[in-house]
Formats: sequence, structure tokens, C-alpha cells
Amino acid sequence: MEELKKTIRVVMFDQYGTVVDMQGGLVKAIEPFLREKGFKGSVNSFVTWWRRTHFENSMIDALLHQTHTPYREIGHRALSYTLERAGIEPALEDVKRLVACIETLECFPEVPQALLRIKGRYPIVVLSNGDPDMLERAKAFHRIDFDRVLSVASAGAFKPHVASYTYAAKEMGVAPHQVLFVANHAFDCIGAKAAGMHTAFIDKRRRPFGQTPHQPDWILKDMTELADVLSSSTPMVSPKAAAQ
Repeated sequence: MEELKKTIRVVMFDQYGTVVDMQGGLVKAIEPFLREKGFKGSVNSFVTWWRRTHFENSMIDALLHQTHTPYREIGHRALSYTLERAGIEPALEDVKRLVACIETLECFPEVPQALLRIKGRYPIVVLSNGDPDMLERAKAFHRIDFDRVLSVASAGAFKPHVASYTYAAKEMGVAPHQVLFVANHAFDCIGAKAAGMHTAFIDKRRRPFGQTPHQPDWILKDMTELADVLSSSTPMVSPKAAAQ
């Protein structure tokens, strides 16, 4: 463990669902709208299907090897489809307003303090599937002082495509194995590990990681536990050193 911590030069985070509470935030945002439309089902299940549809469409987009589709546009398609499945006619103005709520999501409660502790040891960076302008606007709501915020739009492919992780490592001036990638999603950890990064799986939902050769280096219950691991007996690394 100590040798691995000495190897790490940058700690990189997924944003949606890892740093910010995407599920809880979207449930809160869309529930009044759904109830107004007469939806009687589980709002939590609706948001889960919305997110799964978004993920599926993102993966299709990456696999087509065509021009990268903006995250926001994928979001509009996914929500429209999910509303139709729920028997609600999707109006474009409603879809745009609700997808824009992704930009205003707040952190999980333990995240700000945990990331502050980690930032005292390593540069902290976001690598997100979100569009650059969405990630820029989100800063006012999550209020985490990341050293860099990177969008896969610059790589031309959504995570877990290898191009997104290799782009991020190159942009930070480090080799992939010098990055610890942190995510609450198994697919993201698998993609980062396959690209040569070290990974930490934040297992908030208490689910098995699954049978894959790309196992995470650490499985942790939350960001506080990650900060505990990284803060103990670890040499200081400055953002400047990470770029060397």
C-alpha cells in the first residue's frame, strides 16, 4: 500500500455519482414534475432508468466512432425516452430544464472535507463525461477547489473508452500508472484500470464489484475512508510536481 501511494502523482475523480449525489439530486429535482403529470410510480426507479438510458446511449455513441455527441444532448434523448416509457409526453422545454439540473447537483456530505484532506497530499482532478460548460457551471454548486476539471469532450469519447483516460493522463503530464482514478461506478474503475491507471472503488451502494480481470486496488465505503488511506504516512505531492 505504501509503495502504491508513493507511485501516485494525481488523484482523479469521476464527478457525477462520485463527487456529487446524482441519484438523490435528480430524484429531488424531478419529483414535483412527475407528480404534476400524474406519475404514480417510484421516482427513484424513474431516475435509475433515466440514468441507465443515458449510460447506454453514451456507450453507443463512443462505439460508433463518429463525431462525439455532447453529454447534454445525450441527456435530452435519454430523458425524453424515459418520459415516453412512463406515459408522459416529453416537451422539449421541460426536458431541457430537467437535464440542466445535473449542473446544480451538490456533493455527498462527506466529500468536501475528504477531498480537502486529499488535496493536502496530491493534486485532485475531475475527469467527467459532462460537457465543459456544464462542468464549469457546476463549480458554483459543488464548491470543490479541484486543480483541474477535464471533460471527455476533448478526447472525443465517453468513459470508459480508453481514449478518455489516456487523454486525461497526458493532459496532467503523468503516466497512466501514476494516476489513482476514483469512482462510485464499476465501469469507470474498469475502464481506468484497463487504461493502466490505479483505481479506488467507492462502494456507497454496497454492491459486488463483479468478475473482471480489472479489479480495483482499493474498495472503500466512502470518500472519508479514501482520505484516511491516502493521508496516512504519504509524502506531499504538489500540483507543479505532478506536471513534471
